[in-house]
Amino acid sequence: MVRMSAEERRESVVRAAMHEFARGGYDGTSTEAIARRVGVSQPYLFRLFPGKRALFLAVVERCLQDTRRTFDEAAGGLEGEEALEAMGGAYAKVIAEHPEYLLMQLQMFVAVAAAEESGDHEFGEAVRAGWMRLWDEVHLALGADEEGTAAFMAQGMLINSLVAMGFPADHRVWAGFGSPSQVEKKFSP
Repeated sequence: MVRMSAEERRESVVRAAMHEFARGGYDGTSTEAIARRVGVSQPYLFRLFPGKRALFLAVVERCLQDTRRTFDEAAGGLEGEEALEAMGGAYAKVIAEHPEYLLMQLQMFVAVAAAEESGDHEFGEAVRAGWMRLWDEVHLALGADEEGTAAFMAQGMLINSLVAMGFPADHRVWAGFGSPSQVEKKFSP
């Protein structure tokens, strides 16, 4: 039996935590459930991460980092409209094939809103900093076009919402995104 290194174990914990947090949210997910999913004890989990908050923030960073990498690889030296199309298509593929990324994004927004409401602004700052790195990646790929960046991110949020609510590809809410077959192709695994 091959033993995992601490870094490999940490990676497996982040992946398991993303799955759990994406479905249960920050408040609805126990560290016990995460430890059980990975097959480690809670004390071991806390040797890798000092607490649930640190683990959630590591998952948020991974989710946003993976999205940035998706955009960067898709844009691959393209600019403007070509970059926009490539990034949009790549993102659609990711959320169709890995719905936990979409769910995790939605859960991070809920967690920040709840923290802000309770006066915990530090939590939101950490998440916003990661999100701004994503914004900047898109902004640069679109040639530092502020309106284009805002439109791309706004359309992405609309897509996130429609997919999360389960609108089928042939529903009229997708009319502005192309034909039903184009929508189906983009948002189905």
